[in-house]
Amino acid sequence: MKKASQMILVLCLVGVVSGGALVGIYRYSQPLIEANKKREIREAIFTVLPQTKNYEVIIKNGREIYKGLDASGNLTGYAFIGKGGGYQGEIEVMIGMDPQFTKIRGIDILESVETPGLGAKIASDWFKNQFKKLNFLPFINLIKGKRAEESNQIQAITGATISSQTVVDILNETIKEVREKLGK
Repeated sequence: MKKASQMILVLCLVGVVSGGALVGIYRYSQPLIEANKKREIREAIFTVLPQTKNYEVIIKNGREIYKGLDASGNLTGYAFIGKGGGYQGEIEVMIGMDPQFTKIRGIDILESVETPGLGAKIASDWFKNQFKKLNFLPFINLIKGKRAEESNQIQAITGATISSQTVVDILNETIKEVREKLGK
């Protein structure tokens, strides 16, 4: 009986020390994680709106929209984050639009856990560059196995159609939602 009590006491002590260590590490690292996320978003805004020197945050019905401004304070476009479920997990995309909401200025993949070597190619420059100056209206189309022929089409990544389609769906849905919120 004495041996069983000692084992239980040691096990409880190890559990308390381990739990305390996890709480301490979480409290230490959480502010650092949040600061890195804010920095990543700031860098992405300037990536998707290249002429932007500064930005303002607009909050419409709970959605953050970043209004890009040049050095003179003129509007360069809008940036915002879209999210959706990919093949293996959530994909988070920063989207940059022109002031009229007709052309995409650029995209940047903020978060993705897609299959390495296939779906992960959504973060490649080749894929992201297809969206620069892409017409949004009426919506973006994904085509497979051939080059884009229309000004609102992009080519899917071979072997990663689901990931490619997810990015297109995120853009179509998010841009439509933000256009409505801004009255564009």
